Amino acid sequence: MSARPIGDHALLSDCRSAALVTSDGSVDWLCLPRFDSPAIFARLLDESAGHWSIRPTGPADISRRYLEDTLVLETTFRTADGTVVLCDALALGRHERGHALGTASPGVLLRQITCTEGWVTIEMTYAPRPEFGLVHPLLAPVRGGLAAHGGAHILLLSSPVDLRVSGSTAHGLVPLRRGQCLGFALHVGPAWEREPMCWRAGRIRRRLGDTIKGWRSWSQLHRAYVGPWQDEVGHSGRVLRALTFAPTGAIVAAATTSLPERVGGTRNWDYRYTWVRDASFTLQALATAACHKEKEKFFDFLARAAVNQLDRGVDLQIMYGIGGERDLSERLLPHLTGWRDSSPVRSGNDAWRQRQLDVYGELLDAAHETLPPGERLDPATRTLLVQAAETAARRWSQPDQGIWERRGPSRHFLHSKLMCWVALDRAIAMAPTLQAEARVPHWRHERDQIREAIEQRGWSPRLGAFTQAFGSEELDASTLMLPIVGFLPPDDPRVQSTVLAIATHLTDRDGLVRRYLSDELPEDEGAFLLCTFWLAHALALTGDTTRARHVFQTSLAHANDVGLLAEETDSATGEALGNFPQAFSHIGLINAARAIRDAEGQPTHMQPRSTG
Repeated sequence: MSARPIGDHALLSDCRSAALVTSDGSVDWLCLPRFDSPAIFARLLDESAGHWSIRPTGPADISRRYLEDTLVLETTFRTADGTVVLCDALALGRHERGHALGTASPGVLLRQITCTEGWVTIEMTYAPRPEFGLVHPLLAPVRGGLAAHGGAHILLLSSPVDLRVSGSTAHGLVPLRRGQCLGFALHVGPAWEREPMCWRAGRIRRRLGDTIKGWRSWSQLHRAYVGPWQDEVGHSGRVLRALTFAPTGAIVAAATTSLPERVGGTRNWDYRYTWVRDASFTLQALATAACHKEKEKFFDFLARAAVNQLDRGVDLQIMYGIGGERDLSERLLPHLTGWRDSSPVRSGNDAWRQRQLDVYGELLDAAHETLPPGERLDPATRTLLVQAAETAARRWSQPDQGIWERRGPSRHFLHSKLMCWVALDRAIAMAPTLQAEARVPHWRHERDQIREAIEQRGWSPRLGAFTQAFGSEELDASTLMLPIVGFLPPDDPRVQSTVLAIATHLTDRDGLVRRYLSDELPEDEGAFLLCTFWLAHALALTGDTTRARHVFQTSLAHANDVGLLAEETDSATGEALGNFPQAFSHIGLINAARAIRDAEGQPTHMQPRSTG
């Protein structure tokens, strides 16, 4: 069983794959060469599933940070006899700068430890376990390091020190004195290709420095946001870039799989894919924290992945693989016990088979957010967007699984109807670009029908709020989107009453917002950070900026020591839950910060965005 707190981890990324490092210097999660590849280290999900630790042998005071404007991690260990600094990064491609980050990442994990004071004995344990721990490789010394054979990949560890091998694990003890430095690099490549050469210390040092420069060059281009929580918005923008698969522009929902929404629970999903649901929120966040390049590439990915899918009369898929894959079939990994015995552990996500009608609104809102007025679209993209609007007009009255991907019976979820309204509203606005002016009367008629249905069947006089589904008496945080997407003005009494009801009845004792209170699964879940940022966003729109700031700070307080946000927070303990770090939470932070700034009428002093 793995018991390490989820929030104890820091993210490394080469804009193709991800690693998670604990505060005491252990890489407990690493997927190479892609985010969705089988893990090489997976101690995050099972104590025996592999890790790579570098740390002092004795007790130490530990602090860590990301180097300024980067996702290069620096961990400082202070012992009774000295101090060492560990620097960790996934290497970017050589001389990659700005928008090119991740274009040619070599798939190499870099680790460099330096003694800055006194002397410290360093202990290293290297236990690779490819394919989520199924492979216990054969370790063999090679010139300049250690090779691991077994399974579909060869792992090459560049090491300046000799390591003692026991089975599939290597150990080393090294005394370091002030000014001494050790550099390590882990390379991953296909087993059938020529074995790579180990890297010398100078090359490791240069590539680490080059990776730092790469991240800083990207950050320098993305300083468009000026306002409250400016540093947090900038950092969240880097996290979104870190969760981006550079070859396609796809953004994964999180870097991990099967971290639960409740300790010991079964809601353990694989989030290493791209959801259409996240699209419009993501693009709004990128517009604030990043620039048009990221927006355009992300939308282009969605359009390519979904093209021709509606031609056959099937539903638009709700999620795609980061290369555009459509079959994301779920399988269980029964050999893994799961984080704190939270099983099952899953690879893949069967939610791709679900019907979620909200995706049409998210796709068209993404297009409306991204495409300049009068933009000439290629025929395939134009056809896709028109088909999405037509499908929303035709199917909005049907039940579905809803935004939260509930695995119970289909229902008439209000949010799904709302996003079908958004689909038609944005299609009408884009009709000239879509060359679909003749469809506008029909789209207006269906849009008006949806509005009437939501206002009549989605409103509960008893609750004084819009509800989760037509005819229900349950609150749902997704109704906070009513003013955010422009369905109703923020000063509408029904909006203000709904916001108040959610703030009163869906918040836990710390003021964090739950998605809803009832479910088909017989277990509770934590509070959702995204929904808490939604509440701050909605409060800002309604003019209550004082309370919006308080709610925002409440959610922000649950970031870990290096500014990363989980999906959920345990309402009893405050501990991070769910897959980590969660893109949706960082998206919510960015969008809520902008909404509060705008509501307060602060000058933006926007710098020109790079179109690089």
